[in-house]
Amino acid sequence: MTNTTKDGQYLYAIVATNEEKSFGPVGIGDEGNKVYTVCYQDIGAVISDSPISQYSVTRANTIAHQKVMEEVMKQYPMLPVRFGTVGEGINLIRERVLKARYGELKDSLNYMRDKAELGLKAIWPDIKLIFQEIVEKNKEIGRLKQRLMLRRGGSQREQIRLGEMVKKALDARRGREEQTILHSFDGLWVEQKINARFGDQMVTNTAFLVKRDKEEAFDRAVEHVTSMYDGKMKLKYVGPIPPCNFVEIVVKW
Repeated sequence: MTNTTKDGQYLYAIVATNEEKSFGPVGIGDEGNKVYTVCYQDIGAVISDSPISQYSVTRANTIAHQKVMEEVMKQYPMLPVRFGTVGEGINLIRERVLKARYGELKDSLNYMRDKAELGLKAIWPDIKLIFQEIVEKNKEIGRLKQRLMLRRGGSQREQIRLGEMVKKALDARRGREEQTILHSFDGLWVEQKINARFGDQMVTNTAFLVKRDKEEAFDRAVEHVTSMYDGKMKLKYVGPIPPCNFVEIVVKW
């Protein structure tokens, strides 16, 4: 981040409150600036004093941004603001954001009032076991692999064909298992977003927008999926977290 002498305010979230309060010296940046709210009628912007500058997407900066949102959501319905948003003065934030977009922000806050985001990643802990099962269950792949072993690897063309067949079978299995997992949560979410996977071992990377009164049932569903796979699938379950997959307030000055 490049410092300048001109002061501004960093925006973290929009909240449903008319209370101007402090969240303590937990703001983004090296100085631990105080995080506080500035309000218009019954909505507020969560901000901290900041130089007018661009914030690089570093681990420290993104964690600071996330932690403020997580603390805020414990107390108020909230809408995440895009990372790196800096305004030039409290009056500008109040007029251009809170007042000018009051109806839109109020509607979104009402929608998010009783909801939170839950995240679920499912991962094959032992990809070698999955490849082995694919070879054992797919006769065509098994025969071709055996033939290549007898020929000490065979031709490059045959090796490419084997790789393509295994990838196709792996993708098909991943798709089936993802649908099985996601089916376990039917009726428990309001919105669902299937995000990009990372690596061959990840089966699903999905975010759910869930009503607060469904969280316990969702927890039980995660436990059910865990027991169903009996160690053959590792689940990474997080939440409640800020609903960044479902709403992001973008401010253009």
